[in-house]
Amino acid sequence: MATNASQAKSGGEWLENWDPNNEATWDSKIAWRTLWITTYALTLGFMSWFLVSALAPKLNNLGFDLSKKELYWLAAMPGLAGGGLRLIWMFLPPIFGTRRLVTYSTALLVLPLVGWSMAVRTPTTPYVGLLALAFLAGLGGGIFSGFMPSTSYFFPRSKQGMALGVQAGIGNFGVSLVQFVTPIIVSSAMLGSTLGAPQHFVDEAKGIDKSTWYQNAGLLWIPFVFIAVILAWTMLKSVPVKARGVKDQLDIFSNKHTWLMTSLYMLTFGTFSGLAAQFGLLINSLFGAFADAPDPVKYAFFGPLIGSAARVLSGPVSDRVGGGKLTVLSGIGIGVSAIFTAMHVSPTSSADFDLFFWGMLAIFFFAGVGNASTFKQMPMIFEPRQAGGVIGWVSAIAAFGPFFFGVLLAIMAPTILFWGIGIFALNAAAMAWFHYARRGAEKPC
Repeated sequence: MATNASQAKSGGEWLENWDPNNEATWDSKIAWRTLWITTYALTLGFMSWFLVSALAPKLNNLGFDLSKKELYWLAAMPGLAGGGLRLIWMFLPPIFGTRRLVTYSTALLVLPLVGWSMAVRTPTTPYVGLLALAFLAGLGGGIFSGFMPSTSYFFPRSKQGMALGVQAGIGNFGVSLVQFVTPIIVSSAMLGSTLGAPQHFVDEAKGIDKSTWYQNAGLLWIPFVFIAVILAWTMLKSVPVKARGVKDQLDIFSNKHTWLMTSLYMLTFGTFSGLAAQFGLLINSLFGAFADAPDPVKYAFFGPLIGSAARVLSGPVSDRVGGGKLTVLSGIGIGVSAIFTAMHVSPTSSADFDLFFWGMLAIFFFAGVGNASTFKQMPMIFEPRQAGGVIGWVSAIAAFGPFFFGVLLAIMAPTILFWGIGIFALNAAAMAWFHYARRGAEKPC
């Protein structure tokens, strides 16, 4: 961490002589305040990012006419945007600083929240318009690779596993929160018609014909976004770091461990985010034809909820036992769970749902464990200046998870997809053991 910041970074916003690994210069109050404010903003980002996954399974009930493939692509688009934008946001923390980056990024979330509130009221919205709005929702995923490195600057190495696990884990709760709250808020007139007239919701198979307020799914969160913007601008500080531009951060790509950790985080967070975005549509696709089919909105949020909780709880465990060992456990767990799930994606009745559902929850759980353990590993493997860039990079690539999973589900059978996940996971576990967990490993962590 640099202590010779330029004059341009000498104001009250910037913390000079800041070294979190030195008790004499580390202020825990500033660190924890940064963690909680950025975590709050990040949670709103994940809610915006996965808003489409909460809306897509019900769009046809509102009068839209979209095929299964179009719906998979729609739910995949925020992942494409999130991954692409993370490749930009990963370079921004040293340039803007935590305060400005968090403030400006959070303010951008208003765009998809308002955009989708308008789109659901108009079933004649062209599909290309829906894709554009879905891409815009990816802003909520893109900010992750800026927020996480920013937070890592404020904590000593011994506490980064816990801090980043808490931030990412609670942020991930935004996925399950938006999927859980959306069915409740859209079914209620609690916000009244002041935010728009209700929509006509029809499900002929279940004999449902009612009024709903789907515009509230996005509008509900706008006041919380404004609060986050105010908190970030008035209470956050920034830490000067050596890398002042993009060129200074590119040396991470010559380190083989950047690529190893990319594949490991793609397994963990890529699987978590990809399945979280597609879970509701997958339930509907596999079981929707049965008369007593499970309602996707009543089950889809459980997966992200389990994965997020596992990430929070695994952060402190990683600090104690080491991230490498937990990453090996995560890979084995995902592999076995995915192979089990692959055996239950060709249902003959709705009675087959339970085994499929529990298999999915197991995948989410072990993915959450790995999400925490890999973030513990990276600050231990790389020097502080590089660690932030690596965290940003690997999180950017893994954010393509919803896009990859959406495309794969549109072109192949779920059985093949889950077998592929299982084989990839078991190979990744072996790689993690060899490089990071075994006795005599090159980078034990």
